[in-house]
Amino acid sequence: MKKFLVIAVIAALAACSKPESEPAPAALPKPETTTVPNPPAATPVVADSKASVMLTSTEGNTATGTLDLVAEGDGVHIRGEIRGLTPDSEHGFHIHEKGDCTAPDASSAGGHFNPDGHDHGKPDGAAHHAGDIFNIKADAAGVATVDAVAKVSLRSGTPNDALGKAIVVHAKADDYTSQPAGDSGPRIACGVIQ
Repeated sequence: MKKFLVIAVIAALAACSKPESEPAPAALPKPETTTVPNPPAATPVVADSKASVMLTSTEGNTATGTLDLVAEGDGVHIRGEIRGLTPDSEHGFHIHEKGDCTAPDASSAGGHFNPDGHDHGKPDGAAHHAGDIFNIKADAAGVATVDAVAKVSLRSGTPNDALGKAIVVHAKADDYTSQPAGDSGPRIACGVIQ
């Protein structure tokens, strides 16, 4: 009987210590969320759209010069001066595919820069090499003032980017029709666009 009484007391104490069940708390309202759209991708900005070229003469020639290149609109503006040319002469002036002027005749610069695979032609014609530029003309002192535009880009990373290519001055004028390079003769000066 004592055993029964002890069990009954323990059961009564356990019932007293058990808290009454409380109602579940009301659900809190969810905070409002606002979806912020991703900002539009920024247009890549070319940090420096300028370059320069130091032209040095090829073996047996005297033409040298300095050119500045600036990306403007749909092309690259080339300005500068070339000395050591034959007085009152006209010369082919092109961007070539390789930035290598180490060969004595600058043949290491390769052919005209032509990423689109066009025929050689007049720079303002429908189809021409990207590296085709109008001829330069020397004055009576053998100095040519260059103010030309090439239909290329600069520091863009696109296939028509001229950075790292070479600019070549030829002995004769470009006729703009002969293939593959306008029959402009030997290379008399070369420099890398950098």
